[in-house]
Amino acid sequence: MKLTEKMSYLQGLIDGLDVDDSTKEGKALLQMSDVMHEMVMYVEDLQSQVDELTELCDILDEDLGTVEEDLYDENDCDCGCDDCENDCDCDDCDCDDCNCDEDDDEYEFDEDEELYEVTCPTCGDTIMLDESIIEEGSMNCPNCNELLEFDCDDLTIEDFENPTEEDDKE
Repeated sequence: MKLTEKMSYLQGLIDGLDVDDSTKEGKALLQMSDVMHEMVMYVEDLQSQVDELTELCDILDEDLGTVEEDLYDENDCDCGCDDCENDCDCDDCDCDDCNCDEDDDEYEFDEDEELYEVTCPTCGDTIMLDESIIEEGSMNCPNCNELLEFDCDDLTIEDFENPTEEDDKE
């Protein structure tokens, strides 16, 4: 039995009792019945809104899933050509623009190698780099494609070990 049905049943019982509204008890009972009726209507309205929002969230979730599939399509070929049809496995790719056969070891990190954390000033993306990439002097941010330049010639080991030493002197 729904809440509105229960309230209607209770209202019918109170009406059937012929409650005298001139007594204190009668006034209190009728007032409680009115308040309960308003609460039931409010709860029903809230439930209706929650149902609508849940349905909208489900629709948005499905749409977002579609966008994620389109945006983050997991393909091995990132050349963007039509020959690969976004599903090449690098052995069957015949296009000249495809760079999926190139050796990607350039950006693979050795577990023992020290990594440096660099934050892009444009997009704020934090990137972990090894020393070989920093020695190249620059790279494009993988997030926003901003050119990041590294100049480590003027830095000493103390700059890396005690970066806040000057802050302590102030």
